[in-house]
Amino acid sequence: MEISLIIPAYNEAAYIGACLEAAIKNGKGKFKEIIVVDNASTDNTAEIARRYTGVTVITETRKGTGHARQSGTEKATGEILAYVDADTHIPEGWVEYIERTFQNDPKVVFLSGAYRYRRDEVTRYPAWLLDAIWWTTPPVYWFVGYIGNAGNCAMRADALRKAGGHDRAYLFYGDDTDLAQRMHKIGKTLWRMNFNNYSSPRRFEQTGLLNLCLTYMMSYWWPVLFHKPFSPGHHDLKKETVA
Repeated sequence: MEISLIIPAYNEAAYIGACLEAAIKNGKGKFKEIIVVDNASTDNTAEIARRYTGVTVITETRKGTGHARQSGTEKATGEILAYVDADTHIPEGWVEYIERTFQNDPKVVFLSGAYRYRRDEVTRYPAWLLDAIWWTTPPVYWFVGYIGNAGNCAMRADALRKAGGHDRAYLFYGDDTDLAQRMHKIGKTLWRMNFNNYSSPRRFEQTGLLNLCLTYMMSYWWPVLFHKPFSPGHHDLKKETVA
């Protein structure tokens, strides 16, 4: 299958290199293309990404994940579009999981799954605790019928076009729920706890465990119930820089 990998990146100089290294290594040449969307960065994110062979860097000056993901989508040419965040590492077998899922069931239009948190970053919260939080999601999936994680998902390009693409009104939180909701009207949407990539725990460290969990919860239910973002703004993490 022709799979495009799309990575939105805002001031991710400290993370984008490792993200791309994992994608190239564990993708095993199966990505048709890897697209990094430099989303109004003020650091050298784009410069670092361009160092990697086979990586295309495009610029989206309108800040926000909705803008970045849609701009990457419009550039991509694969029949399957996969998305990760710039602070994640895809593991071995991630691409093969996508291939099996979409090849085995033509009714599937959207696949997403939980994060696991990297053990190489030390925070005040143990990684096993952050991993465990995601086990609250299967009951929600079975009750509502859809759930998504925009930093760990894949979908059929034709179904995404039919759904109207990524909504640029979502600048950060809730874009994945909005997309999963619209894709659910078109075909089968899957949430799988064993479809994982490995994310940085930095958001919990900087925002606080309870505050971030509450924000995530509200950002899921707001689009479900009211069809609009809970938080209209973009979430800025503390900037980390590398040479």
